[in-house]
Amino acid sequence: MRALVPTGNPETLTELGEVDLPTPQRHEALIRVTDVALNRADFLYLSDPSTTFRPGIDAAGVVAKAAADGSGPSEGSRVALHLPAGGGAAEYVSASADRLAVIPDNVDSASAAALPLGGLVAQRLLALAGPLKGRRILATGVGGGVGQVLIQLAVAEGAEITAVAAQGQPTDHMAALGAKIALDIDAVEDTAFDIVLESVGGDLGSKTAHKLRPGGQFLWFGQASGSPITLDFFRQVQGGASVTLRHFVYGDGDGSRDAQDMNALLDLASQGKLQVEIGRRSDWADADSLLKEMAAGRLRGKAVLSVG
Repeated sequence: MRALVPTGNPETLTELGEVDLPTPQRHEALIRVTDVALNRADFLYLSDPSTTFRPGIDAAGVVAKAAADGSGPSEGSRVALHLPAGGGAAEYVSASADRLAVIPDNVDSASAAALPLGGLVAQRLLALAGPLKGRRILATGVGGGVGQVLIQLAVAEGAEITAVAAQGQPTDHMAALGAKIALDIDAVEDTAFDIVLESVGGDLGSKTAHKLRPGGQFLWFGQASGSPITLDFFRQVQGGASVTLRHFVYGDGDGSRDAQDMNALLDLASQGKLQVEIGRRSDWADADSLLKEMAAGRLRGKAVLSVG
């Protein structure tokens, strides 16, 4: 069968190739894939010349053969897939029930494919932050799939969220979802926020810590710039109030909650309470160029590829 495979070549990160058709175990369904959403993680893994990673962490498709043990969706069901190890950009994949969520009739497959990773990160990050009503949030690196869900969920829970963006980065979609936009971190008021959600690192990420009020919460969930943050704890604790600093990893645990959490996100989308913006739809043969556009920050929303 056809699938996107790594090349080891930085000029062309991935291309269509031939791989073996998967043989599902008893607890796994065989899925005919229709749509694959690209994530930054796909780009990062494929950028390693020695990688064996096949892209496709998030996808949607149709159950071609239900699991032999009777678990999971029935044959013919449309499903969203979350595959942390990748491999979803293929004509067929096998997956266990805890990696699958049935797509509601009024949600299209491309939108469902675009939701899992970004939605799971946003959902779990905000749950860790605690009650949000009336709280002020400062967030970095939220222009893509995580950000669009995070902004909507935070606003729906009564939070006020300010998104830090770079000059020239698309921001109108973030503003339309209810975020305030800050293009200059130095112009943002110090000690004004209850929660900082930081995923960029470097000088920007370091400066966001000073925007946190005494007793506030700093949640670090990424380092997109490739540079570490530097925190001045003496400055941070002036006034005698402590702050909470925590590293967040969405995949903590065994993945058994993935289907449950994806079902909750798809239910919100079905009710019209969660929008999934797709900035680019294309054939899966265009994966390499779209990965590079995404990594350069030129894509608004998600990129979704049609398979086959």
